[in-house]
Amino acid sequence: MKRATTQRARRARRGLFAGLALAASLSSGMSEWHEAMMANARQAMVERDIRGRGVTNEAVLRAMADVPRHHFVPSEFHGMAYDDRPLPIGQGQTISQPYIVAAMTELLQPRPEHVVLEVGTGSGYQAAVLGKLVAEVYTIEIVPELGEQAAVRLERMGYSNVTVRVGDGYAGWPGRAPFDGILVTCGAEHIPPPLIEQLKPGGVMVIPVGPVHDVQELIEVRKSADGEVTRRSVMPVRFVPMTGRK
Repeated sequence: MKRATTQRARRARRGLFAGLALAASLSSGMSEWHEAMMANARQAMVERDIRGRGVTNEAVLRAMADVPRHHFVPSEFHGMAYDDRPLPIGQGQTISQPYIVAAMTELLQPRPEHVVLEVGTGSGYQAAVLGKLVAEVYTIEIVPELGEQAAVRLERMGYSNVTVRVGDGYAGWPGRAPFDGILVTCGAEHIPPPLIEQLKPGGVMVIPVGPVHDVQELIEVRKSADGEVTRRSVMPVRFVPMTGRK
C-alpha cells in the first residue's frame, strides 16, 4: 500500500511538472508572438508617422524602430503604443508622441561621441532613444515616482549609458556639464539660463517655450564656438509644464 501511494505521488508530481512546463512554454510562445506583433507595429509607425512626415536621419529612424515604446507605457495602453499620440504615464504626465520624439532628436544632431542632458525623464522613452545614438545620457526627473521607475526600467532593459537623477531640471546637471546637446521635454516659460551655460560651444538645445497649459513653440538653441547664442522657432507644440524653478 505504501509503495502504491508513493508511485501515485510521483506520477502526480510528474504530471504537475509537465503541466507547469507546458504552461511556461505556452506563455513564452505568447510573449514572443506579442513582441513580434509589437515590432511590426513599431516599424509601420516609423515608416508612416516619422519617415512619412519628413524625418530623414537614418540613425534616428533606426533608434525609433529599435526602442519598444510599449515597454514605456502602462499595460492598458499597449494597444495604442504605436499610434502617433501622447499617452498618460501616471502622476499627471505623458509620454510624447513618436513623431515629436523623433523630430526633437533629429534637431539635436546626435553623434556617437556626444554627451547629452535630458530634462524631463518621464517613463524613460526619450532617454532610451537617445541612448541608442550617443555615448552618455544624463536625464533628470522632478517627480520622484517617475524618476525611480524610469531608472529601474532603463537598467532592466540594458540602457547602461543612461543615468537618471531625481531633481529640478531647471538647474541642469552642473557636475556633468558641459553637454553636446540638451533636450527638454516639458514646456518652459523661458529658456533656463543654467541650461544655456551648460551647453557646450557648438552644441544644440531643443526646448518647448511658451505659456503653461497652452501652445508653445519648439525652439532650437545653438551656441557658436565663440559662445554666441542663437534661437530658431521650429514648430508649435504642446507639452506638460516645467514644474521646477521659474
